[in-house]
Amino acid sequence: MLDAVVVGSGPNGLTAAVELARRGMDVAVFEASDGVGGGARTEELTLPGFRHDPCSAAHPLGATSPAFAALPLERYGLRWLHAELPMAHPFLDGGPAAVLARSVGESAASFGPRDAGTYRRLISPLLLRWEALFRDFMALPSTALPRDPLTLARFGLAGLPPASLLLRRFQDERARTLLAGLVGHIMAPLSGIATGAVALVFALAAHARGWPVAQGGSQAVSDALAGLLTDHGGTLHTGYEVKRLDDLPPARAYIFDTSPTALARIAGLGGYYDGYRYGAGVFKLDYALDGPVPWTSPDARRATTVHLGANPGEIGAALRAVSREDRPPSPPFLITVQPSVADPTRAPEGKQVFWVYGHVPNGWRGDLTDAIERRLEEYAPGFRDRVLARAAAGPPELAARNANYVGGDIACGAASGLQLLLRPKLTLSPHTTPHPAVFLCSSATPPGPGVHGMSGHNAAKAVWLHLRRR
Repeated sequence: MLDAVVVGSGPNGLTAAVELARRGMDVAVFEASDGVGGGARTEELTLPGFRHDPCSAAHPLGATSPAFAALPLERYGLRWLHAELPMAHPFLDGGPAAVLARSVGESAASFGPRDAGTYRRLISPLLLRWEALFRDFMALPSTALPRDPLTLARFGLAGLPPASLLLRRFQDERARTLLAGLVGHIMAPLSGIATGAVALVFALAAHARGWPVAQGGSQAVSDALAGLLTDHGGTLHTGYEVKRLDDLPPARAYIFDTSPTALARIAGLGGYYDGYRYGAGVFKLDYALDGPVPWTSPDARRATTVHLGANPGEIGAALRAVSREDRPPSPPFLITVQPSVADPTRAPEGKQVFWVYGHVPNGWRGDLTDAIERRLEEYAPGFRDRVLARAAAGPPELAARNANYVGGDIACGAASGLQLLLRPKLTLSPHTTPHPAVFLCSSATPPGPGVHGMSGHNAAKAVWLHLRRR
């Protein structure tokens, strides 16, 4: 009998497997796809020699993850690469972009004189205690005793209210627009509870560790975890679809890096997760380009991630629309990543890979290509002339590639309302289930979406305590 079986080889499943294998447990991972990685994979989606990340590409949370920091992943080939700027938000008025730089001062200056001091006063005290703050934040609610309760409380006062209230601290559009765009990463309305915390975490991560890419592609994160697992005696089985628990070998614990509804179906939990909500989907385009994106903004040319939204009102309307309507917002709010700016090895010499998505309703079956490219042309005239090839994926295609992306929801569940804080249910033990030997470790559990491994790390703790008691 195995000690633990993990279903799904995304970063959370692999992290959970590694944590248990390092403690001497006999662990096996089963993955339905032909390779490991989940949301952290790299493929030649367009042309030979162009290495694209089908989902996650920039890793602000991975670079600062306590789970990853505790593992010798660099020995297994993981190397973080940084552009000059972590993130830029250009504007169509021809003025300079608002930026998230490694320096708080540079970011504050980009917001203009009326808001520079406000930003420094908000961010600097939290950044001084970033390591302890992030560890506490990413471990909740798995830990009852935060390492730095005073800093966590200060963060909570600023972050627990909706982002719309956080934005009111600033007088001009530049700071408000950049912060609104940060909330767009979880596809939640700006009026949602704790969305202010989302904006703060992304901003603090940029100053503390940047928004890097993994050298060679996001697959490097998964391959490093897989290499560490096998060196500790764990085994990997790919091309193995699990439809019920009986498909798996006997084990003392079963850990699922899947959506909650898939877990309920496989483990026979009935309607236990019937109240779990899935959020907006995305329409994603991967490009092979004949050179850099021709941004009019100099700052956008030197950033890993670039957000495109005219102002907080437009961004807020787009985020509301995808949860309330049956069509995508017009214009769409766009999140783009240009890995080649930090990692020239992703494409043949002189070429680049580029990645962009817009939010769409869950399960939407339309084509957003023209709307996305018209928006890109506004900020980067001549963009279409650089396109050598493109690969499009809407909600149906994303869900077919990764079963966790139900309806194209790359967050594996709506990150809005109380579900942002209480994933996947109202419980103090989010990784456990009614089945005493079955656990959930996907991004449907705290701390939520992102390539950081912390959901797997926290679930491994729950499994370890369970097995020690038996």
